[in-house]
Amino acid sequence: MIRRALAVLLAALVLTAGAAQAAQATGYRYWSFWDRDGGSWSYASLGPSLSRPDDGDVQGFRFAVSEDSQDATRPRGAAEFAVICARTPARDGKKRVALVLDFGTAADAPSGERPPARRTVCARVAPDATTADALAAVAGPLRYDSNALLCAIDGYPRKGCGEQVASGGKPEATNTSSDDSEGGASVGLVAGVAAVVVLGGAAIWQARRRRG
Repeated sequence: MIRRALAVLLAALVLTAGAAQAAQATGYRYWSFWDRDGGSWSYASLGPSLSRPDDGDVQGFRFAVSEDSQDATRPRGAAEFAVICARTPARDGKKRVALVLDFGTAADAPSGERPPARRTVCARVAPDATTADALAAVAGPLRYDSNALLCAIDGYPRKGCGEQVASGGKPEATNTSSDDSEGGASVGLVAGVAAVVVLGGAAIWQARRRRG
């Protein structure tokens, strides 16, 4: 009987710990880079400064909070080269690259900023131009960090670059309260352990009392 009660309590503790970890899930606020393959998007295998698109390619950028590349949010809306570059005629010695710029939603925007509307642009650049070159030609100013990570397109966002944020899109704050400590257990988890100890001790005391 005692073992069964303790097993139930321990199971509840595990569920509590799992819920606490899920609540603390974090992501990163950044510009993800995508290649258009037929009618779908695929996460780009190279960064924009290394990617060299061909004439007629469609590439996209999406600003959002994502945990990793598997969780990254794709650009929204239609993305057809013929439509995006319809008003940009071909020219000898140049290539055309269609770009989809999705500035994301208000929920993913940094505090105090409002995302511009999604738009598409056609860049006509030199044959050996990178995606970063094409982007700079039609959507500047761009901002990069010291590691060449793309931080802003057309000046958005004004600050920040790939910062870690808590679930819900808010920046992960430095702990100044007693609720949690970095690398330590949460209050819920501590309370769960205390409950197991107290209830387990009570069950053992009751059993000994009956035997006595």
